[in-house]
Amino acid sequence: MPQIEKSPPQPPRTSPPTEKPPEPGTPSGAGSRSKAARRAAFRGDLSASVVVFLLAVPLSLGIALATGAPLQAGLVAAVAGGIVAGLLGGAPLQVTGAATGLLVVTADLVQRYGWRATCAITVLAGLAQLALGALRVARAALAVSPAIVHGMLAGIGATIALGQLHVVLGGSPDSSALDNAAALPGQLAHPHAAALLIGGVTVVVLIGWGRLPGRIGRWARVLPAPLAAVLAATAVSAGTTVARVELPSWRLPELPVLPDASVPALAAAVLTVTLVASMESLLSAVAVDRLAAERPHAPMRRTRLDRELLGQGVANAVSGLLGGLPVSGGAMRGSANVRAGAATHRATVLHGVWVLLCAGLLAAALELIPLAALAALVMVVGVRMVSFAHIRHVQRHREFPVYAATLGGVVLLGVLQGVVTGIAVALLLALRRLTHTGITVTEEPEGHRVRVSGQLTFLAVPRLTRALAQVPAHTDVVIELCGSFMDHAAYEALRSWSAAHRAHGGEVSLGGRAGRPIAEPASAHSCRPWTPWRNHHCTRPAPETAAAAESGDSQLLGGVSAFQRNTAPLVREELARLAREGQRPSQLFLTCADSRLVTSMITSSGPGDLFTVRNVGNLMPPPGSDASCDSVGAAIEYAVEVLRVGSITVCGHSGCGAMGALLNAPAPEDAEPTSLSRWLRHGRPSLARMQRIGRRGRGEVSLSGRPVGDDQERLALVNVMQQLDHLRAHACVSRRVAEGALTLQGMYFHVGEAQAYVLDEATGRFCAVRGEPAPVTA
Repeated sequence: MPQIEKSPPQPPRTSPPTEKPPEPGTPSGAGSRSKAARRAAFRGDLSASVVVFLLAVPLSLGIALATGAPLQAGLVAAVAGGIVAGLLGGAPLQVTGAATGLLVVTADLVQRYGWRATCAITVLAGLAQLALGALRVARAALAVSPAIVHGMLAGIGATIALGQLHVVLGGSPDSSALDNAAALPGQLAHPHAAALLIGGVTVVVLIGWGRLPGRIGRWARVLPAPLAAVLAATAVSAGTTVARVELPSWRLPELPVLPDASVPALAAAVLTVTLVASMESLLSAVAVDRLAAERPHAPMRRTRLDRELLGQGVANAVSGLLGGLPVSGGAMRGSANVRAGAATHRATVLHGVWVLLCAGLLAAALELIPLAALAALVMVVGVRMVSFAHIRHVQRHREFPVYAATLGGVVLLGVLQGVVTGIAVALLLALRRLTHTGITVTEEPEGHRVRVSGQLTFLAVPRLTRALAQVPAHTDVVIELCGSFMDHAAYEALRSWSAAHRAHGGEVSLGGRAGRPIAEPASAHSCRPWTPWRNHHCTRPAPETAAAAESGDSQLLGGVSAFQRNTAPLVREELARLAREGQRPSQLFLTCADSRLVTSMITSSGPGDLFTVRNVGNLMPPPGSDASCDSVGAAIEYAVEVLRVGSITVCGHSGCGAMGALLNAPAPEDAEPTSLSRWLRHGRPSLARMQRIGRRGRGEVSLSGRPVGDDQERLALVNVMQQLDHLRAHACVSRRVAEGALTLQGMYFHVGEAQAYVLDEATGRFCAVRGEPAPVTA
């Protein structure tokens, strides 16, 4: 969001009669600041609307071409989505237009029923969305497994890419993805040279536009990559005889007509359009709001999902009546809107106005665009819908079978059938996880141990009783319950067997969910989350480590023993998966080596989430430092270049001994050349920066909610800012930041308050992170 400009004080003047007088108690200058804020917001909306308009025109034409609809239908959808959904929707920064996720569905409807019947289905789908919005069921759509949603979009993307590849090669696509795949070798053997050249130029510019280096790249990225690609392809196609855009002269649209189909077929078509358009819009709205919330000074927004669904319904009804494609909110357009500085819904409404003016006044210019360029544009969009990041995410959560089943079902059977397939597989997996129970019986020196992993329901009772029958009478038995649920039938089976076993002279202790016997007196185990380590009774060493206890390692080995006994059985499966697949962290966390700073606790992270670099003072030596700093530089380079992390966080903390040593350090020429003093010299730029701030008499760094405590805390805050500057000086970091693939952020953790603060670099203010989740309401 643009910075709010403060207007200089104005001399008093008489307000016009229509102007509302300021309320008593309003600070002087508040009105001028509010006007400046409104002007800044309008400028942001205006510039963002132009950016989104330049993105929407080629994308709308390309989607219309891929569906087989009249090309102006894409522009009608952009106008209806921008103006109608922008005015009526509940997600102000979302941009609505021709639905990418419905491309395959729309193409099938056009081929099967004709264009006017497809418009009628679009109108009916809009009315269905209105009904769903009125029933306030929008939030329920977010309960659908992300694996199904991403699998659906990936299947649609794969189908789009296969079909449009034929157009790029100079041919025509078939309606079936399998037929397109079968015909691809023949098409590759006999391509159309001019169409292939134009498509190749489009793809190269699309992929390389965001990677242009230096100042030229920054200026070039003002122009959206799709528009740049289409302009380059149009220039290359000059003088060639290739098919181009044809826009008929404007006339009143023909009214939609109901398709000549049975009621079940019509209902299935309407349901498919409603389902896909609604899911894509709602998920995109949430994603766009999350992106907007990451901007500095971003206001708290409340996403009104039910209102957004109502707005989408009206927009689809209007688009269908005017002869336009089905519409939905899109993450591509919405993210471009946010990054361009949009502040309100004006940006998406204005973008619709610009598209309308373009269709009326610049039709001749649009007709210079070659169809092969639009096909290549849509093909790349389809490829990007198959996100490897989503694949890794669903695989990490053991949902890949659902993803694969949905993707395969969409490609082979259709969108609605693919979604139903994915839901069926998800239900089967959930049932399997509910019923899959592992039961093992092992003999130990102290007796027998029965370990039950998974959910213990009535379905597992027969196997449980068979396993318990293997335990001899008159023995001590520990039963470990490692699942999270046990129903009444399983409980009764265990209770009955335990009573019978004790009646024959045996002893039975039932294990808790982490394997700790619940028969143990409560006072013997006082571990609560993050109780000081020395107070953990569970870390008392086992008898076999008694010798180690005498050497001072008792707490360490006792803790390891507790991990092996209680935690390892719960995390072994996840760690085994990470061992097979390797690490893929999304974050690099650079922080101090202080023992009070527990990164996994502060960030609520687990194995595989953070790539952590720790050193004294959370220092990041700049490039050109001596070889002793290679370890830190190598870790940064490995995380950025090899692991491809998406963000780097520098985290300082209160009471940092390194900052205290810097404040009290002798002059450099008097310092004793120890390893610590040589390392701390990399913190001197932070000390010099804090002293410069003090000489200027202005507070470049501050904390929200309270004043900075003392010079040691002030230096810790300034040090975070200085290390971020050192990070940007590294070539690998600066390059990926320029590409938009890497973000840097500063953090400060106050140990005594257990409070984290995040840096707003624009103001130098560290803002407290609140514990309340961001509200998202329908």
